[in-house]
This record gives sequence, C-alpha cells and structure tokens, in this order.
Amino acid sequence: MIRLEHLAIGYGSRILLSDVSTELPAGALAALVGRNGSGKSTLLRAIAGLGPVAGGTIRLDGTPVEKLTPARLAATVAFVTTERVRIPNLRCRDVVALGRAPYTNWIGRMQEADRAVVERSLRLVGMSAFARKTMDRMSDGECQRVMIARALAQDTPVLLLDEPTNNLDINAVNWLEDFLLDFEGTVIVVSHDRHFLNTICTHIVDIDYNKIKMYVGNYDFWYESSQLMQNLIRSKNKRNEEKIAELQAF
Repeated sequence: MIRLEHLAIGYGSRILLSDVSTELPAGALAALVGRNGSGKSTLLRAIAGLGPVAGGTIRLDGTPVEKLTPARLAATVAFVTTERVRIPNLRCRDVVALGRAPYTNWIGRMQEADRAVVERSLRLVGMSAFARKTMDRMSDGECQRVMIARALAQDTPVLLLDEPTNNLDINAVNWLEDFLLDFEGTVIVVSHDRHFLNTICTHIVDIDYNKIKMYVGNYDFWYESSQLMQNLIRSKNKRNEEKIAELQAF
C-alpha cells in the first residue's frame, strides 16, 4: 500500500502538489495522468526516495520513505526511469545484476540464486542473447528492455515505470502488458500510450491544479468521467452567469 499524507512536492519555488492525501491499495496498477509539467515524474521519484518532498509524508506499507534504510528501500521499490545507460564496457548482464544489490552479502558478491534471477530476468524480456553485449552498442529499445530486466531482478513489491513503452516494439509492449497483469505487487506508471493504459490499469491518478483525484478504472473510464465532470462544471458556470445577468437586468 502506498499512502500520501498532506504531501507537497516541487522544485525551486514551483509547487507541483500541495497538501495531497490519498491511498493506493496493494496490488493496484495505477497510471499517473496530467498535463506535461504537472509533476508525474517528480512524484514517481519522490515515491522511490530519489527526490525531496516539500512537506508531508509518503508511506510504503505504513513506513515513511525517509525512515527506510537504502537496502530496505531498494528491496521495496524498483524504478525504471526515462534515463538511458550508455556506459562503455558495461555489459547487459552487469546492469541487470545491479538489481540484486539489496540481497547480496556485505562485499556485494552474488550467490548462485542471484545469478539465476539475473538470467531469468534477461530471458523474460528476451535479452538473453545480448547478455554479454555492452550498453553503448545497443539501441534505445534494447536498453529499455535491459532496464526493465534490472527492475525485475530487484524483485520488489512496488514497481514504478516512467514511459516504459518508449522505443519498445509491439511484441515487447505485449509482453510487458501480460507481465504487469500477472504481477502481484503494486505498479505506478507514467505513459502517453493510451492503449497500454487501457489494457493494464485498475486505477487512474489524475494530477491537476496541484491536487490529485483518483479514479477506479482504466484510461477510457477516467477520460469519460473527467469530460463529464468538466461539462457539468461548464453548465453550472453558464447557469450562474445567466442568473447574474438576469439579476443585473432586473
């Protein structure tokens, strides 16, 4: 379960969310939606413990994010960002192995079970044949699949995905949809892929005017509901304007 309590986030003097409280149940597949610059990616980073908050608290299964040790946080949340890893001589297998860091011993040495998880993660995203290939020699789509494999190797109950379908071919997107639908943990995703969101989402978290409103349903349900609400507001405003005009005329 992910809980926001009177949360405020932003950067510099700009506030993106102010005094927001909401709760996402365990097992939810939620999409963050909103205008560009509304704070979707910033909120993901805050949940992952990678960005500061201006106020309030983010709780993961009841524990404030800032109270979690780095090891426990890494064993709780995996985050696939939009950043690309292009380090020469860094092999795909090495990148995926970074996901096992929370579980290795004090000198960071992987055990046989860890290596098996790494190989399984590569196989799941269809990158086993690329295990020895270095990241600087791979396409954007191949890099994206490796970063998803790294998150899978991390084996966490919470998965955060920022534009995960970018640069993926249709087969990879279909695989990702199937994987997320079978995933037993909690997923929060930012994506502009409407079909993807319609397929996987159980909840939509709408960020608008520094506030959050949660809808239970997929993207189309949220869109229709939000459009209906906007039409009702416009109709109410029009009636109010007409009433004011009548009173002024009287």
